[in-house]
Amino acid sequence: MPKNYKALLVDDERLSRNDLRLMLEKHSNIDVIGEAASGDKALELIEELNPDLVFLDIQMPGLSGFDVLEHINTNIKVIFVTAFDEYALRAFEVNALDYLLKPVNPERLAQSIERLELTSDETDHGFRELEYHDRLLLKLDTSLGFLKISTIICITSAGDYSEVITTTRKKVLVHKSMAEWETRLPTSFFNRIHRTTIVNMEFVDRLEEWFNNSYRVYLKGIEEPYVMSRRYVAKLKHKMS
Repeated sequence: MPKNYKALLVDDERLSRNDLRLMLEKHSNIDVIGEAASGDKALELIEELNPDLVFLDIQMPGLSGFDVLEHINTNIKVIFVTAFDEYALRAFEVNALDYLLKPVNPERLAQSIERLELTSDETDHGFRELEYHDRLLLKLDTSLGFLKISTIICITSAGDYSEVITTTRKKVLVHKSMAEWETRLPTSFFNRIHRTTIVNMEFVDRLEEWFNNSYRVYLKGIEEPYVMSRRYVAKLKHKMS
């Protein structure tokens, strides 16, 4: 049975709060227990009402959304709602549950609420299963960057790192194991085809039979094929059956 969440709306724009409240009325597991038009008021209500979830604007007079986050209990889930995508990197650095851009899309809001049901101690540490249109904060080569999951063509093992090829055809090194990628990537799009390779099936151009029941996998925009080993051919056939 889905858990019910007591939610607080924090936004200095009354119309934005009203719009969000109306959309949330369609979600029976969300009970809006209060609204705040400033960061200071938000902290007062958080102390008074003890919400489970806060929909939090970032740019507000006085305390910003990030300032508010520094003062609240880490058990409270936070979904940022803002008109500015420039804050996305920082939002995920501070481990927000999600980041919604205004005007909020009802379907995108529904995805955020579905994630509440998947949260756990592991999720709180950033290990939740990713969705295809998520953006992930990563150390790319030597700097932090925001990687859109849908732009990943393939991932290959590179020692303690993994090498990611995106739609820009740029290769970046990421300090993530293949096992973690396989666990977190959406399985309806990504498949491991070899011990060293994960591919996005959206970018598979063709398969060619090779020796010993293996296949060569050709990806759109990449000249050299990858090998799908016999072991993973069997797994993929089972998955698609």
